Amino acid sequence: MHEAETIVAADRWHLDVADMTPGTRVDGVYAILNPQVSASRSGKPFLKCIIRDASGRVNARMWSIDDPILETLGRAAFVAVSGSCENFNDQIQLKIERIEPAEVDAEELRRLLPTSRRDPEAMLADVRTLMGTISHPAVKGLIDAYLGDSSFVTRFTQAPAAISVHHAYLGGLIEHTLQLLTAANVILPQYPDLDRDIVLAGLLLHDSGKVLEFDLERFEYTRRGNLLGHLMDGVVMMETYAAKAQLAGSPVLPADAKLAIQHIIASHHNRPEFGAIKQPATPEAIFCSRLDDLDAATQIALEAADRSSVTGDFTEQIHALDGVRIYRRPPLAD
Repeated sequence: MHEAETIVAADRWHLDVADMTPGTRVDGVYAILNPQVSASRSGKPFLKCIIRDASGRVNARMWSIDDPILETLGRAAFVAVSGSCENFNDQIQLKIERIEPAEVDAEELRRLLPTSRRDPEAMLADVRTLMGTISHPAVKGLIDAYLGDSSFVTRFTQAPAAISVHHAYLGGLIEHTLQLLTAANVILPQYPDLDRDIVLAGLLLHDSGKVLEFDLERFEYTRRGNLLGHLMDGVVMMETYAAKAQLAGSPVLPADAKLAIQHIIASHHNRPEFGAIKQPATPEAIFCSRLDDLDAATQIALEAADRSSVTGDFTEQIHALDGVRIYRRPPLAD
């Protein structure tokens, strides 16, 4: 592989992943997931990753690597790939000959990225309904300031929840948020001592900084996202929206309530090595952090298993799930 150069995706021929069969040549631009270097039985390093577009995904290998390939590809969302398809354990596998980071335009983005199977406007309506059950007037005013901002709402409904981990597709952010809110609404009656309004507000806003973290035209991290990240931005943004809510006539958000919601945002990654600014230190923050991890990990496992098209018993090792290989077959299948 040559020293990193960025390839522009425009006008490149592309074979859909769904059309790949043993023996077909591949020379196009694709999204890349889960890149990692492993060692063969002889100790020789090789690249393994997942290549995908909106039609599907395929396991890929590059057997000869001669530079720090993860440093080159670690932050890439898209790559230009040349290689050929082969049959490996009754699955299609892409043998990579050349791979480089690639830039994509808006048209390529639509072709390369799946979108949520749920209608974003319907999900937004469900979010509004759930948030409408908040009873504290100042917390309600804060939420109304966010959901009344058309710029925020537009990005919130279009953005992915991640570049390459969970809900990494257009509309993934609101889907992930709605899943959390729906689950919390069911579970919270079991924990009557938790403050329901703070939990719902925290779950809605925990990833709010992602509207600034991702460049939706290029599907990559913004400069701000790289330098600050969505936890920091989420905490800072809340100061702005709390002020907007007050200007709009909402009661002043109590200082402890504001701090409690900001703490949920700052701590929802649970541990510093996972990106948390602080570890969860309130019952509401612990609840939100664990629920967020449950939804993210379950979604990663379901997407990896892809039970709608099982062509092998186990997935590749999933880096985001501590390297486990997910068993793909439905437990009650005939």
